[in-house]
Amino acid sequence: MRLPPAARSAPTPSTGGRVTALARQRHDAERVSVSLNGEFAFGIGVDLLLREGLAVGDELDAARVAALIAADESGKATGAALVLLGHRARSEHELRDRLRQKGFSPGAIDAAIEKLAGWGYLNDAAFARAWVESRAANQPRGERLLAQELRRKGVDRELVADTIAAAEVDETTDALALATAKLRSYRGLDPPVARRRLGAFLARRGYGYDVVGPTLARLFGEGADDAADASTSDPSADE
Repeated sequence: MRLPPAARSAPTPSTGGRVTALARQRHDAERVSVSLNGEFAFGIGVDLLLREGLAVGDELDAARVAALIAADESGKATGAALVLLGHRARSEHELRDRLRQKGFSPGAIDAAIEKLAGWGYLNDAAFARAWVESRAANQPRGERLLAQELRRKGVDRELVADTIAAAEVDETTDALALATAKLRSYRGLDPPVARRRLGAFLARRGYGYDVVGPTLARLFGEGADDAADASTSDPSADE
């Protein structure tokens, strides 16, 4: 079985001993190999080494060794999390999943999440607000679909509801703008077909009948409400 990188590199905890050597690792100058009783025992980051004041001659018991290894792993998990957040914002749930996939232990993940939250880099409320604002500016959709997307990302249901309510999404205006733009691609279609496809398109964007019906009525006039009813049962309607 092929293990994730973090799991493959995790050292076997030592029973302790006297520090006999501290050497920079050949392939990573930011890490140090720690030897106990003349043999390699584990590796840690330079920053952790300096923070702990570790030196040749120190006597380490098994508990101290385990603590150093755990602290080093949490540091690596924090670094990996920062890289992930550098690519794009993520919810806590998403970040935990990605760190778990990379092979970090639950304890290391918890420590990394706590540290990132303390630094202000991880905040589900801010993430949810930014998600809704981005969708409104670039890819408008109904409140129902917004809620589904955020819940899939692990954001708390109550927080999702509060965020969407505070955003005051204008579904009527957004749906009309989307429908008007989409309608151009239906030129040449019979009006009933265009109405049905447009209704299905808006429904997939998360708008309910209370928004879809009036939007179609505004664009097509009489008969649009009937088309909106039919839209939900037309599997051939395109995107």
